Amino acid sequence: MPASAADHGAQWRSVEISRVQYDSPGWDNRSNRSLNQEWVEITNNTRRSVNLDGWTLADEDGHTYTFDHYRLAGRATVRVHTGIGYDTRHDLYQDRRTYVWDNRSDTATLRNDHDRYVDDASWGRHHYQNRR
Repeated sequence: MPASAADHGAQWRSVEISRVQYDSPGWDNRSNRSLNQEWVEITNNTRRSVNLDGWTLADEDGHTYTFDHYRLAGRATVRVHTGIGYDTRHDLYQDRRTYVWDNRSDTATLRNDHDRYVDDASWGRHHYQNRR
């Protein structure tokens, strides 16, 4: 079963972290392929599109990805990969050359363009903590 933090117990939200693949399958060899198999999915549960421009996705160590001119369609999901790639409607890339998400324990936190907490997903020792 792949490592994921899909069930983080959050109440229903209009925009949420819906799944996390924090441990890319296979060896952690820092290849772009391996880096891109580490990802976070953000889902819009509403019918209307949401402008994510300026929103951030960060780990506990302060590695932060900022959404740039991206609008998430209604009832859609976007996957934010760690490695390098070409952004599409369904896949965005942080363009990093090192892993972001700790395999043992970490928290992915989503904040809006006003730096307000939107959602988080934790695994490992932080699984039951709520970081706002």
